[in-house]
Amino acid sequence: MRLVDTFGRVHDDLRVSLTDRCSLRCTYCMPAEGLPWLPGEHMLTNDELLRLIGIAVDLGVTSVRLTGGEPLLRPDVVDIVARVAALGVAVSMTTNGLRLPGLAAPLKDAGLQRVNISLDTLDRETFKQMTHRDRLVDTLAGIKAAQLAGLEPVKVNTVLLRGVNDHEAPDLLRWAIGEGVHLRFIEQMPLDPQHGWRRDEMVTADEIMASLVGAGFHLSPIDDPGPAPARRWSVNGGLAEVGIVASVTRPFCGTCNRLRLTADGQWRNCLFAHEESDLRTLIREDATDPQIAERMQAGVAGKRPGHGIDDPTFLQPPRPMSAIGG
Repeated sequence: MRLVDTFGRVHDDLRVSLTDRCSLRCTYCMPAEGLPWLPGEHMLTNDELLRLIGIAVDLGVTSVRLTGGEPLLRPDVVDIVARVAALGVAVSMTTNGLRLPGLAAPLKDAGLQRVNISLDTLDRETFKQMTHRDRLVDTLAGIKAAQLAGLEPVKVNTVLLRGVNDHEAPDLLRWAIGEGVHLRFIEQMPLDPQHGWRRDEMVTADEIMASLVGAGFHLSPIDDPGPAPARRWSVNGGLAEVGIVASVTRPFCGTCNRLRLTADGQWRNCLFAHEESDLRTLIREDATDPQIAERMQAGVAGKRPGHGIDDPTFLQPPRPMSAIGG
């Protein structure tokens, strides 16, 4: 049995949210005052979480990325990593990096292979403006800790906002090359809880490329990575590279292989889906593994051909990014 939709797309990459809570308040993700957190009894326990991941692995999942919110806020995150790694899958994590100085080495020892760390600016005041927290120094320390622990390659995710940090693209790339990290620019997506996203205000992949080329970088395309979301370029003919995840202007839905399990046990076949399959209730009503697998497969079968952002009828999903998992 495999997780295949009606368009023939095979799904082997599972994004698992460990919590909807976060220690930052990035403006494109949640309001400054935060959001109502999921009630504790709604959250999957470790055993429930691992059982669902194990069933997904039996259905062909080979890669698990742990997300949030901020996954490092989950107190038992090292144990979760160890148990997921024991399933024989590749384990990665998307994090803001604030807790990595104390956790990078234990996570590496537990089986974590690599991390994606969010960093949108190198300017302390802009960081405070974008996250409502004065934590730039701590994020940079987390990136260094990940490198020292051997979580290579460290990838840095950057969202550019018009009039805020869009001028920093060249400086961020120079910094990334100097630090030996892989920079990934991500187009801002319509997943903010305020529903304030507007396409005409979004910094596009073409604009990012023009900014980098205008600053003197020579970019050569690297071979198509298949279902990976980032399109990559080598920089100045060397070993350094930069990627752009153009989810909005250059959607890669046709090769999408990703599924999502939220912290409260909802199975999602697309980041922008309006429908979810409630696996938490199923597992707490003593469903068998085959019954849960059947529900997972049914959820995948209902996946649409694309996210539909360009469709005039497009509506943002009710859940914001922090409650879905990146």
